[in-house]
Amino acid sequence: MRHSKVINHLGRTSSHRKAMLSNMATSLILHKRISTTTAKAKALRTFVEPLITKSKDDSTHSRRVVFSYLKDKTAVAELFREVSPKVGERPGGYTRILKTGHRLGDNADMCIVELVDYNEAMLGGEAVKTKTTRRRKTAKKKDDTVAETKAPKAAKEKAKKTEEPEVKAKASDEAVPKE
Repeated sequence: MRHSKVINHLGRTSSHRKAMLSNMATSLILHKRISTTTAKAKALRTFVEPLITKSKDDSTHSRRVVFSYLKDKTAVAELFREVSPKVGERPGGYTRILKTGHRLGDNADMCIVELVDYNEAMLGGEAVKTKTTRRRKTAKKKDDTVAETKAPKAAKEKAKKTEEPEVKAKASDEAVPKE
């Protein structure tokens, strides 16, 4: 029976699993996005999200606790300087798992794990969604009328430019008496 067996051991010993998750969390913090299997991504999410929550409180104690998990100075500095201010208002859910299909060699489910606030494509997509547009019955007629209105304006402008010198020339001819 499977009573109280919550952790996915990922087919590794405890020390190997901790080292692997530490390395993956470091890569995620430094690169903001990594590609891995879905099982490892789910295990990584439970590993890294409490660390990001801990980084919201920038104190010596929280830095030491996070360093005991990550074991990399640059990742800890990046987490406390750049990541935690960006996710300060977010109450949780700092990572996103995007499934990408199956790996060619062993058919393992692959995915991309990313920090939510660092994906520009997703953030840009939200801005486009908020834009509202009107629906019109005949969009084709609108395009045709726009083309027609632009063409006569251009023709009128050209005509004005060509008429102005002629008008000035006629006015100057009239002012000069003929001999």
